[in-house]
Formats: sequence, structure tokens, C-alpha cells
Amino acid sequence: MKQSKEIVKDFNIAKFQEDLIGWFTAEQRDLPWRQDKDPYKVWVSEIMLQQTRVDTVIPYFNNFISKFPTLEHLADADEEDVLKAWEGLGYYSRARNLQYAVREVRDEYGGIVPETKDEVSKLKGVGPYTTGAILSIAYGVPEPAVDGNVMRVLSRILFVWEDIAKPKTRKLFDELVYAIISHENPSFFNQGLMELGALICTPKSPACLLCPVQEHCRAFEEGTQKELPVKTSKKSVKAVELAAAVVTDESGKVLIHKRSSKGLLANLWEFPNVEIQKAPSKEEELTAFLTEKYGVEAEIGQPFTTISHVFSHLTWHITVYEGKIRGKVEESETLKLLTWEEAEQYAFPVSHQKMKKAFKERQQD
Repeated sequence: MKQSKEIVKDFNIAKFQEDLIGWFTAEQRDLPWRQDKDPYKVWVSEIMLQQTRVDTVIPYFNNFISKFPTLEHLADADEEDVLKAWEGLGYYSRARNLQYAVREVRDEYGGIVPETKDEVSKLKGVGPYTTGAILSIAYGVPEPAVDGNVMRVLSRILFVWEDIAKPKTRKLFDELVYAIISHENPSFFNQGLMELGALICTPKSPACLLCPVQEHCRAFEEGTQKELPVKTSKKSVKAVELAAAVVTDESGKVLIHKRSSKGLLANLWEFPNVEIQKAPSKEEELTAFLTEKYGVEAEIGQPFTTISHVFSHLTWHITVYEGKIRGKVEESETLKLLTWEEAEQYAFPVSHQKMKKAFKERQQD
């Protein structure tokens, strides 16, 4: 592996900074988290933007900030309200970690987001990229903010053929950004790299003829921009077959359950569901599960929709049934029988929001 000093040798750093920052100053998108340099808002936006597109994040960010306008508001909020505001964004551990971390800031730093790498990086859920983003954008600290976008952009510009899926390559790109970052305007430098990756230097069809730093790009000069970055393929994704049931009582109330406080989709609410094993039928599996798990006697009807939901490491294939409750339901903190209006106050994962929508559409037919 080449060293960072060798890679940036003969690279016109000052002119690259000038061209990148000049372009970003003139062409940056009008995004709500760019209205000011409030470190709390920068933090929230960067957490939301992890694995989520900008266009998707904008309404969520605006809604979230309207509900929790300051760090103190989020620290003091009920977790149920935070998860409800996050509903639909996915990767819910991000929201839980964010709230945990802002409580750390409230209790240990007097409600002021710290300004040093050592302190920020120790906050729960704040990795190297988010640390760099907060410090550079909010506080003007020349700290790298390297994610997949930035590695793609710089692999092309600096002609780096190392596998970006490997941790050691991430360290190389950190060193490269340290070597070329603007100390006068690290905020616009880092945001410029991010913006370049989002708008121009895209994964499959980079718009090289529109690129403001084309003259600096070694991959463009060699005609290899579409071959970079080098990235090994992910491991195969496990497929899991599930059966779920939207079960209602005679009055039309629906049964929902709260997931465990640990693991996938922790603390979110859901319709009863079970991974299919070796029962004679999915209906029998669901019926037995409702009785054994919740003490609920129910008659399972026909399936009314199927849903596939992809996570980073597995895919759920869910067959969804309707059902009728026969007898009494013993409610608890984690098992509720609610009207549909009441159920709207609870946070559901995306797959179960789709079940709810499909069930309601079926009722209207």
C-alpha cells in the first residue's frame, strides 16, 4: 500500500482546495441543516444521513427539529416519542444512540457539544465520520469526515486502487484528507467533498464533464473513473421466512406487541409474527405462537399480502394474515389491544407500516 505522502506528491493541494471550495460556495444545495452551524443540528443531520438519501432525510429532519428543537429537548424526551419521530427512517439504533449521547452531553458537558476529537468520538453512536463532520462543519476544526462517498471521490481524484471495504484503507483516506484539507475553511472543504460525491462524482455514472475539480482528477486523465473505487462484494444476505397476523377483536381493536429492548428494531411495536419452522402450515404456526407467546386465542384467516424487507445482513419474507381474537386479551406494557387511531401514536418498523397500510386498504375494498 502506498503511503499518503507518496500519493499526494506533485498534487496541487492549494489549487484543489480553491476549486472545490469555490464550487461548493456557489453551488451548494439549500439544505435545512445548513441554515446555521448549530452543532446539535449538524449532529442530528449526520446521524439521519447515514445509509439514507438526502431527499428522504429532509422532511424527517424538519419534523424532528420541530419536536426536539434543542439538545435539551431531545435529552428530556420520552424514547417512545423519539422513535415515533424516527419512524420510517430505519436503523432505529441510530435514534436510541443519539438520545443516549445527547444525555451524555447534557450531563457531562453542560448541554454544549464538545469541541475536541477525543470528547466527541467517545459519545455513543458517534464514529470517526460523524466526529469529523461535527468538528469541521460546526466548529471549523480541520478533521477528516471520511465515508463511502468521500472514499469514492478521492480514490478517483488521487488514483487510489486500495480496497475501500478494508479498515486499513479507511485509515489511508483519513491520512490523505489530513494532508489536503483546508485549514482556513475545513467546513466547506469536507462538505464540498460530500456534495461532489452526491451530485457529480456518483457511483456508476460520474458527470466528469461538469466536475469542478476535473483538472485534478488522475482517474479522469487515465480514463479509469468508472473502475474506481475498488470494493469487494458483500457477504451473502440470509433469507428468513416469517408469518405475521393483523388480529382484531369484535370491536375492531388491533393487537400489537413491543419488541425487546435489545437487538434488531429494539423497542418498536409490531403485529405478532413468527419465523416459520416446521409446522404443517403457516396458519397453524401463527395460531400456536399467539397462544403460547401471548395467551391469545385467535382464528387465523387468509393471507392478504406478502412483504419483503431487506436489512444489511438479512432479508425478511413475510406472509401476512388477518385474524380474529376469540376470548380475552391480557394486556401488559408490551402487549396492547388498541383502536387504529390509538395505534397511530406508536412507532412501527417500515415492514409493519406496510402491513397496516395493506390491511386498511383491504378493509376499504
